[in-house]
Order: sequence, then structure tokens, then C-alpha cells
Amino acid sequence: MSDARRIQLQPAYVLHHRPYRDTSRILELFSRDHGRVSVFARGARGGSKAGGSLLPILQPFNRLLVSWSGRGEAGQLTGAEFDGTMTPLPSDRLVHGFYLNELLLKLFARHDSHPDVFALYAQTIDDLKLQDAIRPLRLFEKRLLEAIGYGLALERDAHDDAPLEPDASYHYRMEQGPVRVEGVAESGAVYSGATLLSLGREELADAHVCADARRLLRAALDRCLDGRELRTRQVMLALRKGK
Repeated sequence: MSDARRIQLQPAYVLHHRPYRDTSRILELFSRDHGRVSVFARGARGGSKAGGSLLPILQPFNRLLVSWSGRGEAGQLTGAEFDGTMTPLPSDRLVHGFYLNELLLKLFARHDSHPDVFALYAQTIDDLKLQDAIRPLRLFEKRLLEAIGYGLALERDAHDDAPLEPDASYHYRMEQGPVRVEGVAESGAVYSGATLLSLGREELADAHVCADARRLLRAALDRCLDGRELRTRQVMLALRKGK
């Protein structure tokens, strides 16, 4: 029998945690070099002094250095500490952070390393701590799609390869890209050239452009999610309606 694998001080974030038995928790981590991993945190709900002391650390949106060991699907947490200065996510942006977490949980299998996505997630969490959520969320969605091989064509017409024109309207076909629309179109998959170009250049300085980009990115992500619902979307929708 091979020795248990031991991972030491791996940069990671807690995506989700849930109770396990009387005093422990199961943590879903997103780590830099090992992707999504599940670990048992024994005593993290107060069953032991050592385990209970980790509870304030083992929270979503804290960048951590995590150690664990184990042979099978889930490991055993052996240590955790803050990786740098800990800055909390503002309460009005918590739902946006959980939206990012839910995307990672739904789109990535366990033990599939994505250091580029880890860096993207870390940067987006840092951005959410400092600024309004809209632009960081749209950029995260765009770059996440690119990282998993579903990047959007945002520069040229898929029909004739002509450069997109800001004042024109385009029907976005997920399998091909944007195709210019002549005349009036009622389809929800129609976007202005200005929106597509702004998203492609990652400018997104205009509120209307951001709202239009959100529709397109949601449609692209829905294709990747293959019918799986995101609960955080419903929460964000309810919050927008309540304003």
C-alpha cells in the first residue's frame, strides 16, 4: 500500500463547507496546484481546542495556505493559516463571491488543476473587496469561459469575417459567433457591436454595455452548465428586484 499523500502549505480558498458528524466539517477547497479538493476538518465545530481554533480561518474568500494528507477522494486537514493579510469581503458583495464559488463547484471536477483559473479567482476576489462588483464579475465570466475552452468571438462577423461595427446589431450564435442583423430583430440573442467590442477589449465602462454583456455571458455559461441551475443567480435577481 502506498504512503498517504501529504500536501503542505498549498494556496487555496474555501468554496463551500458543511457539517460532518458531531464536530467536524467537510471543506470544498479550490487550490492552486490540485484544483478542487475535499478535506475533512475534524473538530472544526468545537470538538477540540485545536480544531475549533481554525474555524474563523476556514471561511470563504480568505486566501489560505492549507495542508492535508490522504489516499482517497477526500483528504484529512492537517493545518491552515492565512496567506498574507486577511481582508473581509464587504457584506453587500458576499452574494457575488458565492456566485463565483458556485461556478467553480459546478464547472470543475475534483483534482483537475487550473492554476490560471486560481489566479483569476484570487484577483477577482481582491477586486470585489475594493470596488463595485459589476465589472469584476463580467471580466471573471469572460476569462473563465476562455480558460475552459469556450471563449467568445468578439471581433469579427462570423458570416463574412468583417470587423464588428459599433453601431450595428448582431445575432450571437454560440457555435459560430456574431452575425450582423439587418433590420429590426426581436431575439434576445441580439447585441450591439459596441457591447461586443467593449467586452472583447475588457473596457465595460458603460452601465448599459455591462447589462448587455451580462446577458451574453449568462447564455454562454448556461451552455457550459448544461441545464444546472445556479442558486446564487436567483438570490442576485431577487436583490435587484428589491432595490
